[in-house]
Amino acid sequence: MKTATLRVHTPEGIVFSQLLAGPVTRFLAWSLDLLCIIAMLTALGILFGLLQMLSANIASALYILSYFIISVGYGIACEWAWRGQTVGKRLFRLRVVDAEGLKLQFHQIATRNLLRFVDSLPIFYFLGGIVCWFSSRCQRLGDIAANTIVIRHPRIAQPDLDQLLAGKFNSLRLYPHLAARLRQRVSPAEAAVAAQALVRREQFDPIPRLDLFANLASHFREKVEFPAEASDGIADEQYIRNVVDVLYRTKS
Repeated sequence: MKTATLRVHTPEGIVFSQLLAGPVTRFLAWSLDLLCIIAMLTALGILFGLLQMLSANIASALYILSYFIISVGYGIACEWAWRGQTVGKRLFRLRVVDAEGLKLQFHQIATRNLLRFVDSLPIFYFLGGIVCWFSSRCQRLGDIAANTIVIRHPRIAQPDLDQLLAGKFNSLRLYPHLAARLRQRVSPAEAAVAAQALVRREQFDPIPRLDLFANLASHFREKVEFPAEASDGIADEQYIRNVVDVLYRTKS
């Protein structure tokens, strides 16, 4: 029986869940992408219509070549530039990722898009839709060949930091000048990773959870060195909790 959630074990030993995108949502996203492709081809058709006045054969040959390049290149260019997303996928909050949790590679993007012609047989992605429907990981043929999956990327609500961090003594706040320096040196993306690690901590298995917070703590300790009495003897997860408290709640 097909499941909407896939558990992924990364090479680092971290286990996390991915929400798989179903055939219907993927079809709707593809429909929007198809409209984008049609719009580009329509614009080219107008341009080549003018070229036909000079040479009908050259115009037809260029249009056929452009059709192939745009049909395949649209997906490749968008998914490579937007890290696994096209216009349709962005609007429906879908993303193409490596099925094993690794970094998505260009050859995977190229493979899954080149095989769209096979998946679209005989019409309207019938073959790809059937394969996707019966696949345990909701993969069409292009995904199977490229070892990719399409996941739902739901909007993550801003965590309630007051509730998440409440009732915990933060030794880092004893050194406001170092806390201010930490806020200056940490990027918004780094702060978001730390906050989401705390929010999702219960989703990790015990050992990967320890490894994750050990790596995060090591990363943030390198940003600013606090005195030993402020950080020694504190568990890595509590240290990250203190860091997030400093980064997101500037007032004591």
